[in-house]
Amino acid sequence: MFGKGIRMERIMDRKTGNAVIVPMDHGVSVGPVAGLIDMKETVAGIVDGGATAVLMHKGLIGYGHRQSGKDIGLIMHLSASTDLSPTKNTKVLVATVEEAIKYGADAVSIHVNFGAEDEPMMLEQAGEISRKCNEWGMPLIVMAYPRGPLIKDSFDPQAIAHCARAAAELGADIVKCSYTGDIDSFREVCRGALAPVVIAGGPKMKTDMDVLNMVHDSIEAGGHGVSIGRNVFQSPNVQGIMKAISSIVLEGFTVEEAAKFL
Repeated sequence: MFGKGIRMERIMDRKTGNAVIVPMDHGVSVGPVAGLIDMKETVAGIVDGGATAVLMHKGLIGYGHRQSGKDIGLIMHLSASTDLSPTKNTKVLVATVEEAIKYGADAVSIHVNFGAEDEPMMLEQAGEISRKCNEWGMPLIVMAYPRGPLIKDSFDPQAIAHCARAAAELGADIVKCSYTGDIDSFREVCRGALAPVVIAGGPKMKTDMDVLNMVHDSIEAGGHGVSIGRNVFQSPNVQGIMKAISSIVLEGFTVEEAAKFL
């Protein structure tokens, strides 16, 4: 596990053990959305804003990663589906741990939709990727969401807690899940997961202050950071919102203190 520990330090802040990750894997699922066209400019704002890592599919790495001239952790995403498909909740593997090593990645991530009709296949994939990650000393991030025909509310705290714990038991070194909406319920998610939990950003929010309040409350509840995409790279001020988020996660700023960067 020595190599895994070294790589974890490349995607997380050494002093706090927290992470500020910006996922940019959206091009496969939804296409060329705003904010993910000029990758060099977007990544430069993310890096200058203090992010600890970016997350992307293998084909995007050459278009944006480290093009700003500054170092930042790289997480390569291994699973995918598109919104064009009638089975978009089914995530299949499109890359391997060995490929991620060749690309110079510091960690890999996979997406599991718990409750989907193809959940058994995704669980099997997660088990195999976890085994490979342990073999190569590669950190594993699992994006864990309750989504499927029997899921009535994808933000239900009990369902999110179940997904987070299942991801950890499958071998996740970091679990990414949705914020439950309040500190008390999310505290239970973090306690039950055992592995470090980072929150997803979800759809584009109405205001930057909404984003900052969510980030602050998740840290207050015991979260270890964020993995926020659209609410960062679709902001008219990428560097500013990134600095504000990073100051809360990595420096303990209040929302009011962080707002000065907006």
